[in-house]
Amino acid sequence: MDFDVKDIKLAAEGRNKIEWAENDMPVLAGIRNDFAKSKPLRGAVVGACLHVTSETANLMITLKAAG
Repeated sequence: MDFDVKDIKLAAEGRNKIEWAENDMPVLAGIRNDFAKSKPLRGAVVGACLHVTSETANLMITLKAAG
């Protein structure tokens, strides 16, 4: 997959923000762990239109874990 990244040097800072949000969202982390085992969305196509934030990044990581 090709990406247009304006400044790759900001990747580490973005990862830190995503991890910070993950630590502040224990319920979503629990759901992600459950979904990683059960894969309830396996085979499904999921689309999303959201503002890009560290919180929505965690939501997308959870949906990816779901299948």
